[in-house]
Parts: sequence; C-alpha cells; structure tokens
Amino acid sequence: MTPGLFFPTCAIFFSILLNVIYFSKQRVKNTENKLYRFLVVSNLFALIFEYACTFFSNNYIPFISDMVLKIYLILLLVWISIFVIYMTYITKKNHQILKPFWIGAISVFTIAVLIFPISFEQTAYGPTIIGIPVNVVYLASFSFIIIWMGVCFINRGFYFNKKVLPIMVYIVLGMITSIIQKLIPGLLLITPTETLVTFLMYFTIENPDIKMIEELNLAKVQAEKANNAKTDFLSNMSHEIRTPLNAITGFAEALKDEKDLPERARDDVNDILMASESLLEIVNGVLDISKIEANKLEIINNNYNPYKIFNDLTTLTKVRIGEKPIELIVKIDETIPKVLYGDHTRVKQVILNILTNAAKYTKEGHIIFKVDSLIKGDICRLIVSVEDTGIGIKRDKIDKLFDKFERLDEDHNTTIEGTGLGLAITKKLVQLMHGQLVVQSVYGKGSKFTVSIDQKIAPSTVKLEDTIEVSRDELAKDKDIVGKSVLVVDDNKLNIKVATRLLEEYGITVDSCMSGAECLEKVKSIKYDLIFMDDMMPKMSGTETFHKLKEDPNFNTPVVVLTANAIAGMEEKYLGEGFDSYLSKPIERKALDNVINKYLNND
Repeated sequence: MTPGLFFPTCAIFFSILLNVIYFSKQRVKNTENKLYRFLVVSNLFALIFEYACTFFSNNYIPFISDMVLKIYLILLLVWISIFVIYMTYITKKNHQILKPFWIGAISVFTIAVLIFPISFEQTAYGPTIIGIPVNVVYLASFSFIIIWMGVCFINRGFYFNKKVLPIMVYIVLGMITSIIQKLIPGLLLITPTETLVTFLMYFTIENPDIKMIEELNLAKVQAEKANNAKTDFLSNMSHEIRTPLNAITGFAEALKDEKDLPERARDDVNDILMASESLLEIVNGVLDISKIEANKLEIINNNYNPYKIFNDLTTLTKVRIGEKPIELIVKIDETIPKVLYGDHTRVKQVILNILTNAAKYTKEGHIIFKVDSLIKGDICRLIVSVEDTGIGIKRDKIDKLFDKFERLDEDHNTTIEGTGLGLAITKKLVQLMHGQLVVQSVYGKGSKFTVSIDQKIAPSTVKLEDTIEVSRDELAKDKDIVGKSVLVVDDNKLNIKVATRLLEEYGITVDSCMSGAECLEKVKSIKYDLIFMDDMMPKMSGTETFHKLKEDPNFNTPVVVLTANAIAGMEEKYLGEGFDSYLSKPIERKALDNVINKYLNND
C-alpha cells in the first residue's frame, strides 16, 4: 500500500460500516434525512473511485483513466454541493430561494470538470491528480461555503448549536486538509475528511434513533395540542348546548307541574324531557370521551355514602325502565361501610351506564342489580353485578362492545336509543379507577356485567351531612320559604326567565340582573336571602363577582353558582373558590329542591 492510501483505506472501512448501520435502521422520511442519505452514499462511492484512480494512475488507459478521474472529482463536487444545501436547509435561511442558484452552480462546475483536461503526477506519497478540474472542485467548495456563510450573516442567523457544530468542524478541517493537500499533493485527505464529517453528523444530528425520538416527541406535542383544542372546543360546545337546553328542560318541568295541563300535552312534555335527557347524555358522553383521550379526566376522591348512591341508581333505573314489563331486583350487601372514600361521581356513572344498557336492551323479564363487598384492611372492594334477560351479545361481538359508537346487532335494534358511548366510557373509567370489568352473555337470553372497584373505608370519625329529601309541594307551603327573596345573576335573558319560572313555584320573590357589576350595585341596597350566580359572563365573571362580594365583611348571603360549565371537576373547583353550593344547567329539579330547602328553610 502506498503511503497516500492509508487514510482512504481507514475511511472506506468506516464508510461501509456507516452505510450498513444507517440503512439497517428505520428512518424518518424528511428532507434532512434524504440529503444526508445522499451524503453517506456519495462519500462511499467517492472513496471507491479514489482507489480506482490509484489503480488507473499506475495502469494508465487513455480515456478510461481520465473518465474515472473526472467521475471521482464529480463525486467530490456532488458531496460538497449536497452538504452545503443541507447546511442551508437546517439553518432555514432562504433554502427555497437559493435552490435555482445551487442547481445552476453545480451544473456549471460539473461541465467544467468534464470539458477540461486532467492528468496524473507522481509524488513521494504516490500519484496525484492535477489539472483545471481539480482547481474547479476547490473553487466550488470554497465558493459554496462562503456563499452560505454570507447568507447566514445577512440574515443574522449564524450561531453555534448542535446542528451547526459539524458544519463548523468541516470548515475548519476542510481548510486544514486543503492546505496539507496543496503542500503534500500525494497525501489523500479530502475524501477521508468527508467521511469524518459524515460520521460526526451521524452521531450528533442525523442518528435515526434520535430522529425518530424527535419526530415522536413532535408528533406527541402536536397530538396533545390537537386534543387540547378538541377538548376546549367540546367544552365550549357543551356550554353553548346546555344554555338553550336549560330553557327547554326548565319550561318543560314547569309545564309538567301545571295542574290544568291536558293529559295529551302532559305526555308531550314528558317526551320533551326524555329527549332533553338523551341530548344531555350525548353531550356529557362526547365530552367525557374527549377528556379521557386527552388524559384530562381526573379521579376526584371524597367521602361519600354508598347507600345513597345505590338508592339513586335504583330510582333512575326505574325511570329508564318506564312502562316495560321488567322487574328490577335490587340486592345490596348490608356489610358495606356507611362511608367510603373515592370518586362517587364516577362510581355512580359506571354503574348507571351498565344499568341503563340493561334497561335499553331488555324488553321483558328482569334486571338484577346486586352489590357485594370484600373488605380487607381499610379497603372495601365493591363487586357490582347487573344481570338482565335482554337480547344478549354474540360471542364474536363482545370485543367490540366497548368500542365508541358501536351498536351491536344493528339490524334488530334500529329503534333503540343511544350513541354507543356509555360502555366505552365505562371501560375507561373502570381502568382509571384500577378496577375490573367482566362481561358474560348468551345471545338471545341475556347478559351479566360485573364490575369490581376498590374504595377506601373512611375512618369511623367521619360523619357525612345528611341531605333531607323533601317534596316540592311541601317546600311551596313552608312558611319559612314563601316570601324569601332570591337574586338571579345571568347574562342570558332566557336563563333568567327559566330560573324565575322555577323559583316562583316555591312562593319565592325573584329579582334578577344581567352582569356582575349590576349585582354588586343591587346587593349594596337590597338584602337577599340567596343568590344564584352564573359564572361565564362577559367583563366580570361570576367567580370575580363572588370574590368582590366577599370583600364586604358584612356580606353573609349564601351564593350558589348556577352554570352550564358542567364538565368533570367543576363542582369541586367552584366549591374551592368559596361558593356555598353548585348547580349545573340544565337545572335538575331535585337538586334545586335540596338547595332551596338547605338555604331558605330555617328548620
């Protein structure tokens, strides 16, 4: 081996190794990677042709030897051209504007290499290439680098970072190797220097693994932004839908209680209320799915009475069953502790979804709602099973049961209401609470859903405030409530009208205003027994208005936030702000009864 071939021999070994490693890995498909791929390949071919040049310099064959030399120089020119284009691209400085220039310049220099003569010269280190084409390659290299640096300087974007570092190394090494190459022509350093720079790039900015991680992180950020945007949009839409829905439900509730309402009209009002509940269920379901997908649905734990939840679920299920010839059998384990610690809202939602599903797909027979418990230490495992005599599920369809918007056996169930969201949400909620959900079913005979969820047992010292259930008729006759004054603060006239209509049924005197500022003025001169405050108002929100009211040390009127902002966690948020209670729109009459009884009944 001639002394001049020592560096190219080492370089070709590393170049082959780099090609094997690079192309054996999965790569991100973008412009930077495409350019780098050409750099890796062109460098290897340049090293191969450098060896060929050495062979033909010792075994000169007219025309063939000259073409091999010129191809080698063109490969050097291609490498430096692609490298400078790569530099321009990663610094994001006019790479599109300069594209025609690079194409034109490369074409001119390539033609110059092809048309001018070339020859060999023997040196102590071996034969070396001389002639105008060699000078053309030198000129092209320096010209391209100077132009790139000039563009960066003009745009004030020339700075050191992990992407520019290999470029600066190349410039420094290029200058050093060019000087050495001129002083010792037979010592072949240009192509090995390219190999070194290509290696540096791989281990700094072009490693496929690093690229894949960067792309995955970028995709994750973009997905999170999209999810956040979707969640925000759905939250806003939930608020916008709940506002008119509040009017529909409120007026329907008021009409339902009219004593002289014709029976046919009463049936129509009930249908309106059922349709409103279905629409509200859809809105809540879509919002929950969105929050689950965005990982924003939180489990909020509190002390609660499980027996109250089971009683509420029994009542709601009877309403869902309606006039169907279905017997609801309820079996509740009496050893379940009176106070548990967990997210009672989500526990209730999970069980309600399963019970609703049973009521929906059962035409006759029975539904068995059973709750057992397994106590170990301070943990109570609730084992809830819902067994029905409904249509059942085919074995091959059970896996699809928890898919969003999936309705099983559609050909036979086209009249059944529902969006297919309930069970999808149920599965996600059970997973969030680290529980288990098991489905057993025989097609045509019925299904059994079993859910097990661990809940902490609250200390025996914890006592829950009992909610006294009273009827609306009793409240309307209560002398402590009749004549009490209530202020409704809402920027929507229709919402004020609905609230006024509902509150007047209790014999309450209702006043209203449409802004936080107007509320502050009214409270200065009038003493109210209770205030219902909307939150999402322009200029001054309900929360801001509430805090300004609290600045007066003499202010002691209960303030209940009444809002369409009813997504998960909002009740806890508003109670944390200091509001006395929370009501969501559409207004639930039972919840309103409890609020009226709690804050206006002196007994």
